[in-house]
Amino acid sequence: MPRRHTITAIAALTAIPLFAACAPSAPQQSGSSGQQAVDPTLTIATTTDVVNYNPLIGNSRSDYWITNLMYPHLLSIDANGAKGPELAEKWGYTNDTTGFYEIRAGMKWSDGQPLTAKDVAFTLNATKRDKPAGTLTGQLANFASATAVSDTRVEVKLTAPDASLIPEIGFWGNVVPQHVFEPAGSVAKFANDGSTGGWVSAGPYLLKTVQKGQSYTMERVDSYPLVPGGKPKAAKVVYRVYPDVNTEILALKNGDVDIIANALPPTQVKELQNTKGVKVAEVPGLGYAHMTYNMKRPDLAKRDVRMALAQAVDYEAIRRVVLQGQAVSTGSSQLMPVLKDYYDKSITEYPFDPQASRRLLTGAGYQADANGNFPLKFRLIYSLQDPVTAQWASLVKDGAAKAGVTIDLQGIERNTYLAMTNKGDFDIYAGNFAIMDDPTTNMSLAYLPGGAINYTYNDDPALTALINQARVTFEQGKQIPITREAAKIVRDQVYDNIMYTQNLYTAYRDSWSGFVVKPSELLSIVNPVSVASATKAG
Repeated sequence: MPRRHTITAIAALTAIPLFAACAPSAPQQSGSSGQQAVDPTLTIATTTDVVNYNPLIGNSRSDYWITNLMYPHLLSIDANGAKGPELAEKWGYTNDTTGFYEIRAGMKWSDGQPLTAKDVAFTLNATKRDKPAGTLTGQLANFASATAVSDTRVEVKLTAPDASLIPEIGFWGNVVPQHVFEPAGSVAKFANDGSTGGWVSAGPYLLKTVQKGQSYTMERVDSYPLVPGGKPKAAKVVYRVYPDVNTEILALKNGDVDIIANALPPTQVKELQNTKGVKVAEVPGLGYAHMTYNMKRPDLAKRDVRMALAQAVDYEAIRRVVLQGQAVSTGSSQLMPVLKDYYDKSITEYPFDPQASRRLLTGAGYQADANGNFPLKFRLIYSLQDPVTAQWASLVKDGAAKAGVTIDLQGIERNTYLAMTNKGDFDIYAGNFAIMDDPTTNMSLAYLPGGAINYTYNDDPALTALINQARVTFEQGKQIPITREAAKIVRDQVYDNIMYTQNLYTAYRDSWSGFVVKPSELLSIVNPVSVASATKAG
């Protein structure tokens, strides 16, 4: 969280050392000769096709992984959610309603056009104007305008004080080329699908060939100053599409791919740690798994019904059996233990007590039939590409049955699942948020009326007042008790059911080294600096 008024990045871009087989170690070169392969191809497995090539519009993980290699962020992030330099070298506030970024000089797009502060200002202003359905749009509630006051400095005007705005839009927003996006009109409608002459990039790689359902081939951009030497090691990066994680794992073992981009199922981690030719990297977690209850449904609008469902979940069994002990409780709070300054031990996890659930439902006016079942039936949606959630969703169904509530499980292809989530086409949503790094911003997006990820459709005036108070509190020491009070309301009113948080694991061939681990599945070892730094033994 920034403190007033100026943040200056004086250190080099932060990196988290690679974890192999869960033990911390510095990246090492593989191969007995110590020689590196010349211009290798790095092949990465994914389970989803690209839906949007426009980085301002979010959807599948593959969208993010591929566009991230072309469109830079202003700021990076470390394992504890702290922001660091990327395109921007300095950032902060000059007063409560004016922020700034100082970006690197000499950056260029792959077509030779300079990347300047004008691109940054255009990206922010156009996103505010056109409201593309992506994460950046949700961060701009208190954004007024951005102005390029020089080639390297952007000044940002706010409509109201907001302590989180500058670091959060710096991290979440990709910068796009004005000379490509502006002629297309609305950035919310621009497909950026390469049909008008291909793509341009200011990242380490440029997308060249698309074979939907099969592969996405990217070629190296020779100038990328964020890695030593200023040039990516691999000549090409190929994202190859597989139907599921088990097929990905087989391809990795066979040497058909070099990395599995998505996180491994917990049950596969130990096996792959003991597989010859494969290494496993531990990825710090900054997100959580959760369920939300759609309060537009009359039954779920009742707090006692939501609490009954929350108390019918055996959280410890889910963490022990499904997660293989690789997850920890957050206390049913979005203030996770990793956010050490904000974490509140007094906020405790919902107890697993189906009998208490029955008492709540009876008290709410529901009557069980002769078989002990209440007239309550809910549809729970989850992604078929998320095997962990699929497993714990079954345990949620079993627990609800003990409380006399019927849950129908609906597993859906990931991109359709995300679209249904955004439309509110569910009773219960089960899923994961990959990076929840800033409590105030996260609460604004998840619990304010109209918030981009307010899937509960919450509108609680007391909670809204606390969140808005936290947003204008720049001193962290004063902000913490406000966010803790807000978190207690969320927990007690069951506006969100936080299940657990966990570190993740991903796997790669041991002929590759030099990866730079960043937190969450979105960044992992497929973040731009990591991919550009990866080397292969010759």
